[in-house]
Amino acid sequence: MYRSDNFKKKETMSQAFYHSCLGKIIILTVFTIVLLLVAMITKPSKKTMIAETTDGILECIENNDSIKGDKIDDYMSNLAHVFTTADTTKINKDLLAGLKKYNRMDIHTHTFFRTAYIHNNLHPQGVRVAWGAFGLVFPTVTYSDLLLYIGKMHGDFNKANIRRGNIDNFDLGKNPYIKEFHYKGDPEN
Repeated sequence: MYRSDNFKKKETMSQAFYHSCLGKIIILTVFTIVLLLVAMITKPSKKTMIAETTDGILECIENNDSIKGDKIDDYMSNLAHVFTTADTTKINKDLLAGLKKYNRMDIHTHTFFRTAYIHNNLHPQGVRVAWGAFGLVFPTVTYSDLLLYIGKMHGDFNKANIRRGNIDNFDLGKNPYIKEFHYKGDPEN
């Protein structure tokens, strides 16, 4: 005997709630609240932030000792630094001394995470070098964020600035033809 497809099984109350738009919004909201509560409870301590951020900075110095990478290299190596530790025997002792002398680290506590900032003469307002959530510390440090040494600008008092290399007087060529859509200066008032 042939059965018609018009027969439908009735949905239970929980199935109707799950399939409705309001039900999906409520489930997403509850999931987000639980995730934020877990983030609030598991944010790393200040001691952990300092230790892991210092390790990330040392690994950044170790990686950039011979080859300076671009931004993508920095992001990928920072991702790897979450799971590795620095080999401090390979790092130049002068760079470590400069790191301790010219840089200061601050840890900022937020509701759901913590951030670490480095302050130095290059970045007096501070630059974020790590953030921590869910018990992990994620470094975001680049080699240009750090001040590792300070060189002399000039010799003794009343002496000229120190210049390295030769400055030749060579012809740079003629200026290009300036068309009317190029910059013509500021309008006069």
